[in-house]
Amino acid sequence: MKVILLQDVKAQGKKGDLINVSDGYARNFLLPKGLAKEANKQAMNEFEGKKEAAAFHKNMEEEKARNIAKRMEDIVVKLSAKAGAGGKLFGSITSKDISEALKAQFKLEIDKRKMDLKDGIKTCGTTEVPVKLYPGVVGKFRVSVTEEK
Repeated sequence: MKVILLQDVKAQGKKGDLINVSDGYARNFLLPKGLAKEANKQAMNEFEGKKEAAAFHKNMEEEKARNIAKRMEDIVVKLSAKAGAGGKLFGSITSKDISEALKAQFKLEIDKRKMDLKDGIKTCGTTEVPVKLYPGVVGKFRVSVTEEK
């Protein structure tokens, strides 16, 4: 018997999966406990509709991420910090600082956890910062750090 899982079932599948189980298992366990529903014509149409809607939303999110990545190529975030001899900063510029500057200067909200910045920026100059916007979509922008006077 084919059933659509309404919740995760150990050793069977995850919520939303279409699985084939024995009639007894479905009628005596899955259906009475509300873990699954029978995969009749109406349920299958609903299942296919949800699957298509999820794929559509996923494509829209990916396209939005690609547009943001393309827009980021021209962005140069300007920051200033106190520096010592040789342009070495006192402290460092963190991804949090960069995220706040992006929001203030370009009205672009990027989560600081998505920025691939190892230890922060510790010297004056221009640094390229990669941002993971979506699985498989990486945007890059530049951060220009100048010495505060």
